[in-house]
Parts: sequence; C-alpha cells; structure tokens
Amino acid sequence: MNSARLFALAWRVLPYVPEVCTRTLFDVAARVVHVLRIPAVRQLEANLSRLRPDLDRRALRRVSRAGMRSYLRYFGEVFTLRGLRPEQIAARVRAVDDQVPRRHLDQGRSVVAALGHTGNWDLAGAWSGQHLARVLTVAEVLEPRGLFEEFLRFRADLGMDVIGLTKDGSVLRTLIRRSRERTYLVPLLADRDLSRRSVEVRAAGHPMRVAPGPAALALALKAPLVQAFVRHERLRGRRRKAAGSPWGTVIEFVPIEIPHHLSGSEQLVAITQAWVDVLVERIQAYPDQWHMLARVFTADLDPQRLARARAGADDDVLAGVVADDDVRGRGAPTVTDDDGGEPGAVTRPEEDGPVQQRPESREGGR
Repeated sequence: MNSARLFALAWRVLPYVPEVCTRTLFDVAARVVHVLRIPAVRQLEANLSRLRPDLDRRALRRVSRAGMRSYLRYFGEVFTLRGLRPEQIAARVRAVDDQVPRRHLDQGRSVVAALGHTGNWDLAGAWSGQHLARVLTVAEVLEPRGLFEEFLRFRADLGMDVIGLTKDGSVLRTLIRRSRERTYLVPLLADRDLSRRSVEVRAAGHPMRVAPGPAALALALKAPLVQAFVRHERLRGRRRKAAGSPWGTVIEFVPIEIPHHLSGSEQLVAITQAWVDVLVERIQAYPDQWHMLARVFTADLDPQRLARARAGADDDVLAGVVADDDVRGRGAPTVTDDDGGEPGAVTRPEEDGPVQQRPESREGGR
C-alpha cells in the first residue's frame, strides 16, 4: 500500500477512533522511532545542535525525543482534524499578537505569512480560516483524484482555499492573482529549499538555504509579511475540556519590516534574513517544536547540488525573482513561474522523516 492510500485510510478512519487512542498510538510510534535512532532522528539532532549549541548530548537527546513526540502528535492531529467541531478548534488554538495581521486584513489587504516546520499549521490554518481570514495555500494533487477533491472540499469548509500544485509552473502566479482578487492569509512554508532559486541566509551563524516565496510574494503584492511561529502547548482546566484534548496550538505573529531603501534581490534577501532571524529565535526558545528531520544547513548539503544552486543565482533572477508588470522599474521583485521554492502549504511533508512523505502537500524536502 503506497503512502497516498495509507493517508486516505487514516484520514477517513481515525476521526471515528477515540482521540485518546490515536494520540497514544502516535506517541508510542514517536518513542519507538526515537529509540531506534533512525537517520531522520540523528539529522534532527544535528540541526538542533546548530541552533542550540549549549545543549549537551543528554539534553539534546531529551529535546529530540520531545521533538519526535511533537512531530508525530502533529500527524495524529491532522488525521483527526475533520472530526473536530468548530468550538473544539476555537478552544485548541490561541493566537498571540494576531492584531498585527488582523489590522491589515480588516482593511482588505492580504497578508503573507512565513512559516517554518513547527507545531501544527493544519490546525492553525483551520482556526485562521474561521477566526482571522480565509487561507490561500498550495497542496500536491493527490491520487486518486476523488480523494483530492474530497480534501479540497473539507479544507474549504474550514476556510482554506487550496491550489493544486501543477507542473506548468503557474502556481505562484495564481497565488499572486488570487491574493489580489480577495483578502487572504497566505501561509508559505519556507525554511528549507534546495532548488537553484533558493536564498542563502544565516541561522545562528550557520549558512542555510530557504525559499524566497514569502519575501517575493509580499513584494509582488505590496502586502504585509509576518513570521507565524506555530507550536504546541499543554491545555488545562476549562479550555482542555472544551478542546477535548490535553494539547493545543499557539500561533505567534511577528511583523517583518520591508527595507524600502533596498531594491531588487538585495531587498528580497534582507527580508528573508529578517523572518529567518525571528524563526531562529523562537526555535531556540522552543527547540522541540522544530520538526526539521532533513538536511537544511549548507554544511550538510551535497556539494555538487549546492554548486548548481549557487550557479543558478548568479544573475538577476536570484531566487526566481523578476520585475512584475505593475512594479517594473521600481525595484520590487516577484516570483517567476519556474520558481523552485515552496510556494506555501498548510501541511508539511517529510522527505527524510520516519513517516512516508505526506501526499497532501509539496515542499522542497521536509
């Protein structure tokens, strides 16, 4: 049975299983995977050690174990999301500084959100669609097609419009067009991108390559950009009872300043570095929430592939950026149709993780 069929089975069956059973199943799986120390677990620890060099070996093991439990908890929550009532979603999610994007959204301006592989954005996206603004995102087209259509309808009911990923390179232009047609929160998963369109930034002093999507889309739309850090939190008392779960989700919104004194690629790189700085700071505070089980730092990457990526950034189309028709001549970039980065996702696949790659979204290698 392939991953798509497994996903379909879990998505259709697990909402009818008592949630405590699902939670226990995925928690046991996380503990087993951690004990086995598969390559993904070791890579997680290597990634975390660069952002938290203060952790000794024992502390790093504790954090990675908590991280695997958080990661597998996320999967369990995704598969049971369709069984939640709106009031349960409201009780499970807590927003911090949501007045930042809300002010722009209330004025009819779409807001771009840069995301990392943290927490449970599916649940956060469902909450946002019902309580903040409709979500616009991208997902890989599932096979069979009927399952994908079912997936689209379910997400639409939660306030999330999903664009099916196509091979013709039109997705990013579709994001731009639709974000201009109505007000959206547009989440872009971007803390890993190994394509030649990626941008090299520094995370806690270490070079890493990330997707240009958040900065490029915000510039193309002249839209506000926020870094949205999503993490789990323990629930207690009345909120836990209302949520029907001991775990909830926090969304922290941090506005990213646009450096208008810069132009073109310099502006895009500066904006990208700015949201990465915010993400790194939050990961350092909550290291168990970063579910990056794949190679992300430049030092870990294949030298030949890295050389090709750098070679592709030698001209003015750095990170897939060109001048858009309505901003040409003003130094504001947008994204070309052939951009190789992550255009945005509500969910996150894992290329090297302990679970088969999730068929419901596409990314450059989670």
